[in-house]
Amino acid sequence: MAMLQIEGLHKRFGDREVLCGVNLSVPEGSVFGFIGQNGAGKTTTMKAILGLLRIDGGDILVNGEWVKYGEGRTNRFIGYLPDVPAFYPFMTAPEYLRFCGEISGLSAKEIEGRSRELLELVGLAGEHHRIKGFSRGMKQRLGIAQALLGRPRLLICDEPTSALDPAGRKEILDLLCAVREQTTVLFSTHILSDVERICTDVALLHHGVIAMQGELSVLKERYRRDVYRLELEREEDRAMLLQTFPAITREEDGMLSFSARDLGADRVMHVLAESGVAPVRWERLEPTLETLFLEVIES
Repeated sequence: MAMLQIEGLHKRFGDREVLCGVNLSVPEGSVFGFIGQNGAGKTTTMKAILGLLRIDGGDILVNGEWVKYGEGRTNRFIGYLPDVPAFYPFMTAPEYLRFCGEISGLSAKEIEGRSRELLELVGLAGEHHRIKGFSRGMKQRLGIAQALLGRPRLLICDEPTSALDPAGRKEILDLLCAVREQTTVLFSTHILSDVERICTDVALLHHGVIAMQGELSVLKERYRRDVYRLELEREEDRAMLLQTFPAITREEDGMLSFSARDLGADRVMHVLAESGVAPVRWERLEPTLETLFLEVIES
């Protein structure tokens, strides 16, 4: 079942059409990476999912219910973490979650139990300092706790790891993996390594449409373009290969590389064998999300 379904989504700002017929399906229980270049329209899409933008065409369903502009009915299924979450700096983390729970209509007993559970989950249990003294990573973790307070079916995070140091990014990514047991996760990012690390599914937004979508492992196999790297001991052997095959390039570390799309590995091996040259090292690189991303946007 799709927790989020978008069909033919269009959105225009003035004479610029940002979304040109987006079709997106987010499976229930997935960690879904929503990627694209800066300005591609990822945040616009998320605001449309939340009913905060009037769309120019298309349909959006969350948990099987239609999203309507200006109505918050479907938002009862959604927890949302913006790219720069805002807090009341004079509050502590427990006070902030209590405040959010009260305005959401949760009972005092549920707020207390859920707050304790979530603060433990995000690593802020026992933290009684005011939020104004929190680091960026601590604020992001508190934002995730707030977004999960109402037990949403869908957690939407907009650039959750942006501007974080490596340790902070790891903490947030580990959290998003952990909460998959509770909710479907959709997060936008331009950090492709983050997506490769935790995502089960991915979609690439490019030129206002979804250019690539599906399970990450399946996409890697479908768009597979093997790249080979080899190391030769002697410079004259490297020069011979470079002259024989213009498709081979020399990398900064002295290794030679080529794509199977441009040159068959058997041809290279045949020339090496005929010349009596044995490579010091020969390796095949697995396709990465970065190579898929660049192939799609450059095509």
